[in-house]
Amino acid sequence: MKPVRLLKAALLTLAVTLSGMADAAGIEQLRTFIENTRGAKAAFTQTVSASSGRKPQISSGSFAFSRPGKFRWIYDKPYYQLLVSDGEKLWIYDRDLNQVTVKRVGNALGSSPAALLAGDNAFETNFSVKNAGNADGLEWIEATPNQPDGSFELVRIGFRDNLPQAMQLKDSFGQTTRLEFSALQANSALDAELFRFTAPAGADVVSE
Repeated sequence: MKPVRLLKAALLTLAVTLSGMADAAGIEQLRTFIENTRGAKAAFTQTVSASSGRKPQISSGSFAFSRPGKFRWIYDKPYYQLLVSDGEKLWIYDRDLNQVTVKRVGNALGSSPAALLAGDNAFETNFSVKNAGNADGLEWIEATPNQPDGSFELVRIGFRDNLPQAMQLKDSFGQTTRLEFSALQANSALDAELFRFTAPAGADVVSE
């Protein structure tokens, strides 16, 4: 199963850096991250586990974001997929199908995990957030959307040394998605073209 639905719910999504005390609680680190990080890029590995116990699905790629609401998310393995948002529209490109789906972002970034990473400072309006303690060497926060949209029920983000290191998502289908970040670069120069998209020649474009 391709991971687009999970990424749209999460995005989708992700990125990263903070300043502050390394042992600060998760919420404090998250607030500093949102206030101080205007953009970032990183690599990720994603593992999707089902409650049925079937073999986990593993994929990897990279992402970049620029506040507010712009992001680019690329799955490189095991197959290529691309998601791009300019803050107003979201393009989802499936290379295997040669199809582009276009959506209006609207309030999506205020009701999805993307608000915690690529959104603005309103995350505590859009989510119920609490500290979730220390596990695996990370300080975790746990957030539930105040306006559930049916795509996910819970998101957890783990911090170490004021950097997001991992994200966990539990969706309404009983699946758990774990994202692990690496090679994070915060507030680095990002080309504006990263957050624009032109459909490839011959691609089927579907607007929703």
